[in-house]
Amino acid sequence: MSLGSALATAMSGLQANQAALSIVSSNIANAQTPGYVRESTNQVEVLSGDTGASVSVTGVNRQLNQFIQTQLRTETSGGAYADQIASVLTQLQSVYGTPGQAGSLETAYSNFTTAVQALSTTSGSASSQVTALTAAQNLAQQLNATTQGIQTLRSNAEQDIGISVGQANAAMTKIAQLNTKLQGLTPTDPTAATLMDQRDQAINQLSQLMDIRVSSTGNNQTSVYTSNGVELVGNQASTLSFNSQGTLNANSQWNANPAKSSAGTLTIKLANGATMDMIANNSISSGQIAADLTLRDKTLVQAQTQVDQMAASISSALSDKTTAGTAAPATLAPKAGFDLDLSNMQPGNKINFTYTDQATNTQHQVTIVRVDDPTALPLSNQGGNPNNPVIGVNFTGGMASVVSQLTSAFSGTNLQFSNPSGSTLRVVDNGTNTATVNSASVTATVTSLTSGNAQLPLFTDGSSLYTGAITGTAAQQLGLAGRITVNAALVADPSRLTIFNTSPLTNAGDTTRPDFLHTQLTSATFSYSPQTGLGTAATPFKGTLTSYMQQFLSLQSNASTSATQLQQGQDVVVNALQQKAKTDSGVNIDTEMANLISLQNNYAANAHLMSVVQNMMTSLMQVQL
Repeated sequence: MSLGSALATAMSGLQANQAALSIVSSNIANAQTPGYVRESTNQVEVLSGDTGASVSVTGVNRQLNQFIQTQLRTETSGGAYADQIASVLTQLQSVYGTPGQAGSLETAYSNFTTAVQALSTTSGSASSQVTALTAAQNLAQQLNATTQGIQTLRSNAEQDIGISVGQANAAMTKIAQLNTKLQGLTPTDPTAATLMDQRDQAINQLSQLMDIRVSSTGNNQTSVYTSNGVELVGNQASTLSFNSQGTLNANSQWNANPAKSSAGTLTIKLANGATMDMIANNSISSGQIAADLTLRDKTLVQAQTQVDQMAASISSALSDKTTAGTAAPATLAPKAGFDLDLSNMQPGNKINFTYTDQATNTQHQVTIVRVDDPTALPLSNQGGNPNNPVIGVNFTGGMASVVSQLTSAFSGTNLQFSNPSGSTLRVVDNGTNTATVNSASVTATVTSLTSGNAQLPLFTDGSSLYTGAITGTAAQQLGLAGRITVNAALVADPSRLTIFNTSPLTNAGDTTRPDFLHTQLTSATFSYSPQTGLGTAATPFKGTLTSYMQQFLSLQSNASTSATQLQQGQDVVVNALQQKAKTDSGVNIDTEMANLISLQNNYAANAHLMSVVQNMMTSLMQVQL
């Protein structure tokens, strides 16, 4: 090798070492920079003939493990989802309060039942009446507060979605902008490495908000999609939009039909101008946005349904009276059945009857609900057992219309309906021995405090009676827990807790009504909607009011515990992957310092070589002279 070649080789080595020293220095300087990926020089041997003549630095390599990066983004989405769910369910437990302690729903109910029981043991003394009334008001207020707490959490989720959408749009815009800057740059260009770090950081931020899938294309370009294939970033960034409704209440429900939706809808405008409803298409299944949508539209809606059911069941248990039908006249033989007085039925009240289809020996339990809003008919999602149908009937057209609707609804069942007089409904078989009407009754809301019945409308829906009415907008039960209050007439006259008749006047010390109230509150059994999360449509949960409350509180407590455990497990996974990514792609100061020493030694060796070559060339020149 000539001295010139040796000098050139040494100079290339110095240049390569200088570039590597710059990279090592940059690594050390950015050791704490979020998203920075450790870099190294890309060096290649330069040949001269068949032997290596020098070294050339062709660019920078990012020490990135893409497999771990992909896993980390997936688990980051799952971790953000789990964190948000666990946090809100923990807050929901605070809304219910700690059982046995003041300010909890369970304690308020227990205090009320205890106060009602005292009405019996004290023969309805004035002081016990006031105590029971106060306990009833406290229970109503606790249900109001529980609803307020649930709806505050839903409103928070609504606001969080709006904030997250803004963050997602910023991240997607940044990714698209960096894609543009990276066009035309080679992957080993030092500038490209820096831009790729920034782009990866923006993608990581997006992965906290939603589940994403990243696809790298040629020319340093990256496309981002949701897990189910909706393009978020391609040549351009898509734009998410969220029409936040601000503060939500129990009636604020999301609906795929914008005209019926009263909660914010999340849409996306794609780069080609097309728009899509991200909620209706289930386009986001993980990340914080998905968690907030789940909480707003499912988890917390079910929690509201549970307390609404509690409020409705308490109200109906104390105010509804079931009256058995009287046997139809024997003169109708061989037809047989029952006559029912419908005069006291309010919208939402029910007719119940059972009949047996003799051909199949199948018993049917029928529920007929008074529904006076035609837009709510026919009823949907009412009952899951075809043998136990729930049918809505409009009473506004009079008894002739009621009979006509029932005749149409039960066509082919060998049952007959008629109106023999006044407000009487007659239901009988057709006399062919193909169907048997086994029983029939009417459940109606007692509207007066002194009707002569033990039942009374102790709780009301604001200033209105609670009857369970169903309209095309919503069932009266929706949001009832937030509106329930003690009957204003009872507040004005607490003696009505024991006096149930004024003509003749209920005897002093009569415990008929207190005994009824206590029995209904503690031992009577009721059925509860499967929408509460308990039971199914075919086999609804049945139990006392106390057992129902304990069941749904336990369900929520278990859900909170499970969510916390999932969060903790997810955090372990994310932390492990972050540590793995840091080990593979992050900067280790000790390693970089060792590299720095090695490079300094290499630099010194190349410099020494140059010095030796220079001395040799000087010596040769002196010899020639």
